[in-house]
Amino acid sequence: MRTFFLSLLLITIVSSCVVSKKKYDALLAQKIRAEADLADRSGQLETANANLDSLSAQLRKLKDDTLQIRGQKRSTAKKLADLEKEHAQLSTYYKNLMNSSGKQTRDMALQQEQLLAIQQNLEKTRAQNDSLSRSLAEREKKVQELEQVLANKDNMVQQLRAKISNALLNFKENDITVKVKNGQVYVSLAEQLLFGSGSIEVDAKGVTALQQLAKAIKDQKDINIMVEGHTDNVPISKKSQYMNDNWDLSVMRATSISRILMKGGVQPRQITAAGRGEFSPLAVNDSPGNKQKNRRTEIIITPNLDELFRILENN
Repeated sequence: MRTFFLSLLLITIVSSCVVSKKKYDALLAQKIRAEADLADRSGQLETANANLDSLSAQLRKLKDDTLQIRGQKRSTAKKLADLEKEHAQLSTYYKNLMNSSGKQTRDMALQQEQLLAIQQNLEKTRAQNDSLSRSLAEREKKVQELEQVLANKDNMVQQLRAKISNALLNFKENDITVKVKNGQVYVSLAEQLLFGSGSIEVDAKGVTALQQLAKAIKDQKDINIMVEGHTDNVPISKKSQYMNDNWDLSVMRATSISRILMKGGVQPRQITAAGRGEFSPLAVNDSPGNKQKNRRTEIIITPNLDELFRILENN
């Protein structure tokens, strides 16, 4: 009988080790996928920000070129008016010469040459003026299109900020803040709303806030969402084989929040989960209050810029 109980105990211990190994492998695979996805999405975000800066620079250049063409057009128009006036004077003089005596024949021939040269210059100037007018009209149209798209984007961002703020009105201001910065909506959620110390499981109150946020943005198909986890500089108290430091903690928290947003109806292709660890603080980590500010999650919502790219590609 004693041998039977020892065998049963040995089987139980071996089974427990197998289950722990499987759980470890699953968590390790999840971490590797999250890190690979973070690197890919971070690259996409940097490219999108670089493209936005390039678009703004091109818009400024278009405006500068438009002002220059307007000045050229005014100068050409004045030149055209002066040439037309001179042409009229020479035409009158030529007619008078035709009625004058034969001794003025050589003067008349000279005037004819001058008149022909002026007519040719007049036609050339008219052609240049017409070309400048067409170029000016095209550039003004392009500038108006870009300004309208940027205005629509800014309007959409402001409407989205208001919609998100209204959806989260029942939460305290020190738990959630919503603001617009650099053409993006920043939703900042404090750690005390979402997580216990060192935990990656979202608290019930935090789940409610994220569900309300997902409901407010799930129908916005032309936005991209970056979920960024942030910590203070205090090392994690309990390390494990799948969580070594604050960077791991911030990534896993961002992944947990991303899953709740997806369950709330937000498309996975719109979401990037990222962890910044302790390396992007809001304040210096020199007091409990500042450290609390730095322990946060930021959800950054960026409008899709495909329409701007299309306009510039057709330029």
